[in-house]
Amino acid sequence: MTEPAVASSDATKIATSIRRDGDRYVVQGRKWWSSGAMSPRCKFAIVMGVTDPEEHPHRRQSMLLVPLDTPGVRTERSTSVFGYTDGSHGGHAVIHYDDVRVRVENLLGEPGAGFALSQARLGPGRIHHCMRLLGMAERALDLMVKRVEGRVAFGKPVAEQGIVQHWIAQSRIRIEQARLLVLKTAWLVDTVGNRGARTEIAAIKVAVPEVTRYVVDRAIQAHGGMGVSQDTPLAALYAQARLLQIADGPDEVHEMVIARRELRAR
Repeated sequence: MTEPAVASSDATKIATSIRRDGDRYVVQGRKWWSSGAMSPRCKFAIVMGVTDPEEHPHRRQSMLLVPLDTPGVRTERSTSVFGYTDGSHGGHAVIHYDDVRVRVENLLGEPGAGFALSQARLGPGRIHHCMRLLGMAERALDLMVKRVEGRVAFGKPVAEQGIVQHWIAQSRIRIEQARLLVLKTAWLVDTVGNRGARTEIAAIKVAVPEVTRYVVDRAIQAHGGMGVSQDTPLAALYAQARLLQIADGPDEVHEMVIARRELRAR
């Protein structure tokens, strides 16, 4: 979905074109943050582009399966997050699609269904992100506790310093609050679907990365110089938590969704 030339937080602004030409679709555009595309196991991309620019903004886009060995597909480079390569997924890629011709049978769903398909996937996907973030926060809190229990500064264990105890207490409080909101959201998705859980999905996407970023940041502070080095996973965890205040919709977009729904409800 994401493109370097447009504000990708507004998915209706996607500029890549998918034009019908007989029994083929012709793809023209440039994407980035294409998840997993740098892996040698990755054989095709799901490309979202505009099939009918005259349609309603939410009906202009379609999704197309594009084999990566199709003529006209060119992987330019890998992208990284704060310098970290996402090795677990093979890395994200910048990919050019230059008059790429693909069979019409490769269209996912109906023409114009791309926006709806993306939203159906993104809702549950945001819950998965938040579940992983909570695990990251727990890991950071565990590392922080172990660190301060084993260090002495200014005549007493670091764990007895009031400010450090404040960090630990606030971390536990915030993690548990976030966990309960994620559980509620997952329950709503199961019982009333994505649309019925839209406010909660937006809320966890804002709240949980912020909680995780706070906990990881305090753990880094407790570790001192070690916290920003490669000797702990904390720097990488911080980068991932910060990324997820942008990925799958920036905080500001989710807050806009929540505010609009609250305003309509009054």
